[in-house]
Amino acid sequence: MEIKGKKVLVVGLGKSGLAAALFLRHHGAQVTVSDVRSAEALAKEIPALIEEGIAVEAGGHGLLTFRRQDLIVVSPGVPVDTPELTQVRKFGLPIIGELELAAHYLRGKALAITGSNGKTTTTTLCGEILQAGGLPVQVGGNIGVPVISMVEASREDGWSVLEVSSFQLETTYEFHPQIAVILNITPDHLDRHGTFENYVAAKEKIFTRQTANDALVLNADDDVASRAAARAKSQVFWFTRTRVVRQGAFVHEGVIMYRASEQAAPEPVLKVAEIPLKGAHNVENVLAAVCAARVAGVGAAAIRKAVTEFHAVEHRLEFVAKINGVDYYNDSKATNVDASMKAIAAFPSGIHLILGGKDKNSDYRQMRTLLLERVKTVYTIGAAAEKIHTHIEGSVPIVSAGTLVEAIAKAGAAAQPGEIVLLAPACSSFDQFENYEHRGRVFKETVLARRGLAALTTP
Repeated sequence: MEIKGKKVLVVGLGKSGLAAALFLRHHGAQVTVSDVRSAEALAKEIPALIEEGIAVEAGGHGLLTFRRQDLIVVSPGVPVDTPELTQVRKFGLPIIGELELAAHYLRGKALAITGSNGKTTTTTLCGEILQAGGLPVQVGGNIGVPVISMVEASREDGWSVLEVSSFQLETTYEFHPQIAVILNITPDHLDRHGTFENYVAAKEKIFTRQTANDALVLNADDDVASRAAARAKSQVFWFTRTRVVRQGAFVHEGVIMYRASEQAAPEPVLKVAEIPLKGAHNVENVLAAVCAARVAGVGAAAIRKAVTEFHAVEHRLEFVAKINGVDYYNDSKATNVDASMKAIAAFPSGIHLILGGKDKNSDYRQMRTLLLERVKTVYTIGAAAEKIHTHIEGSVPIVSAGTLVEAIAKAGAAAQPGEIVLLAPACSSFDQFENYEHRGRVFKETVLARRGLAALTTP
C-alpha cells in the first residue's frame, strides 16, 4: 500500500488512532485526525500531533474533512455506520481500520486470535509458548499494543501474535494470518453490530484471506464457531474438551493430546491437572494455545513448560485477597453474559456476585439457572442495574448497590468465611469507568484497602 503523499484521515484518536496517525505521517502521508471529543479532552494528544505536522479536527466530524481524502483509517472504537462514513462510502473512498493498515506492512507470520471470550489469556499464553519454543515473537493488537506499533520491530523470520476484536476485523480486507483461531462466538457487542449474524460475520473475517497453506483453529464444542469450518479454504484444526478429534488438540484421560493429522498418532502434551488457571473455560484456552503452537512448530516440552509456568492475566479471574476467610476475585474483563457465566462456573457455590455497567443489548435471563445453583446474592451497579434486576428477579436475592465501591462494601459485609466475592459484571465499563482495566483496578484497590482495615481491627 503506497501512502507517501496521500491525504489520509484517521477517525478516532484512541491508542490505535494515535499510533496510526504517527505511522502514516512518518511514511510521508498528509495526515488529518478527526475526533468527536473536544480539544480540551484531547489536550494530551494534540501537541504531539501538531509537532509532527498532523492536522487535528476536534469536537465533531466535518463532512468536507472526510470527502477531501484519499484514504480513511477508522479506529476500532468508531462505528462504521456513522453518518460521515456512510456518506463518503457512497463516493467510493476506501475505508479501512488500523489492523488492515498494519497488515500491509507487518513482516513475518501472524497468529491471530479472536472470540467472544478468552482472547487475552490465549493470546498472552501463545506468545509465551512461542517464546519458550525459541521463536522470535511479539504480542499485541487488542491486547494493548496497537498492531501498527508492531510493524517496526517485526521481522521476516518472526511471529506476531495478535488479539483481534470484531471491531478491528470488520474493517479488514487483506488481513491474512497464517494461523487464525476462533475460540468461541456468543452474543456480544450487539449494540454495535446490530444483529448476532453481523457479529458472527465480523469474527469470521479473520480467515477470509487464508489459503490451503494456512491453518484455522476452531472450537469443536462451540456450535457457532465450528460452523466456520464449512466456509474455510484453510486447513481446519480442532480443539475440544469433550471428544477425540482427527486433527487438533483434545483431552483424553486427563491429558491434553495433539494430533497433527488423521494419519498421525496422538502425542501427549501435558496433564489437565497441571494447568494453573481456574475454570473449564481456561482448559479450552489452553487447548487452543496448544493447538496453535504445535501448528506453528513448537514442541510439546516447550508448550508444557510455558503453560505450567503461566499466571492469570490481570482482570481475568484474578485472585486479589482473602479477608476474614472470604476470597475476592477480579474478573472485570467479563464484559458479556457468557464471560460472566464462565467465571461463575469456576466456583461451586457461595458466590457474592457483582453485576452491572453499560448494557450491550444483552439477555441476562440466560444466567438464571447458574445463579440459582451457585450464587448467594447479586449486587447490581451502573446503568444496566434495572434491566439486570428485571431479567434475573426471582432466581437469587438482589441488592441494589449503585457503585462498585458500595457493592464491595455490601458483599464484604454479607459474605461468610469460605465464600467468594466475585466481580464478573457481564457489561462494559463505560458508564462509570474509563475501561475494564480501570474498573478492575478500582476493585482491587478497594478490596486491598478493606484488607488493610481488617488487619488494623483484628485483635
